[in-house]
Amino acid sequence: MATLKDVAEHSGVSISVVSRVLNGDPSVRARPETKARIVRSAELLRYVPNSAGRNLRNSRTHLLALVVPDVTNATFAELAAAIEVEALKRGYYLLLGSSAETQPGAAGFARLVQERRVDGVLFQKRDDTDAALVASALPDSQRVVFVNNGPLAGVSTVALPDHAAGALAADHLLRHGHRRIGFVGGTIDTSQRREQGVGDALTRGGIAPDPRLATHLGYGMRQGRDAARLLLSRPGRPTALVVANVNAAFGVLIEAAEMGIRVPEDLSLVALHDVAHVEITVPKLTTVRMPMASLGRESVASLLRRIDGGAVEEMTVDEPPALIERESVAAPA
Repeated sequence: MATLKDVAEHSGVSISVVSRVLNGDPSVRARPETKARIVRSAELLRYVPNSAGRNLRNSRTHLLALVVPDVTNATFAELAAAIEVEALKRGYYLLLGSSAETQPGAAGFARLVQERRVDGVLFQKRDDTDAALVASALPDSQRVVFVNNGPLAGVSTVALPDHAAGALAADHLLRHGHRRIGFVGGTIDTSQRREQGVGDALTRGGIAPDPRLATHLGYGMRQGRDAARLLLSRPGRPTALVVANVNAAFGVLIEAAEMGIRVPEDLSLVALHDVAHVEITVPKLTTVRMPMASLGRESVASLLRRIDGGAVEEMTVDEPPALIERESVAAPA
């Protein structure tokens, strides 16, 4: 493998000049033709910079960590892909963790941050984890950004347009003539914002939100089944549901089928988040596509600004959600 010395000998200049030119030092005194010759020599010799040495000098690992509750969750997979793309564009590699050892308060998380094994952490907490407890367990909040969790005092947060997504789903059901619209939610702040969006849309449509038509059990398939059983077995059951997470919507579909309730003939569904699996459900689910690529970009950018000494940020992605119409919505029977 070619070294700096090899490039220096090939281009006829000193090692220090080669190093400064290849590292983009604007103060280096070298003619344009000399710089071009150095770059050409490096290309011909297939020189690869010693990133370990450069990182040591800069006190940077150029590694970021993404910690999520469950890597098998389709929405987290989409988020991880978006974050990795943006990190690579900015010269960073991404580590992914979801085990208990990588959660705040665990020794593994503390080592990641305190021992500078990574430059920063993008974190999405579990549904059943209290945000204040997470904050108290952070060894260095300057190196952590919450992704679609929060807001949380002293920690930068980047959120999806949850309120707009909930309103978009409810508006779609209202246009189809539904008046008894229920909500299947989770236990975290994203669910609260999405439910508020649904409620505001109903209010604009002249309908008072009915708390008896809402559940807050969680975002998983099991919780979706439990929510469906509760809501669909009551007198005056809803004719339509906004499900705050597509994974719970899969559970709603399964439970409705077992109860003999047809979708969309007897029950219309709109789920938040759009993943590949919705194309193989029966019927195919109408969804609200969330701007996950924008969330990934903004989260990485916010974390790097924070690492460089920037102020705490509390921001929402400005790209709007989009309704994807499929087969799970019809006029009420």
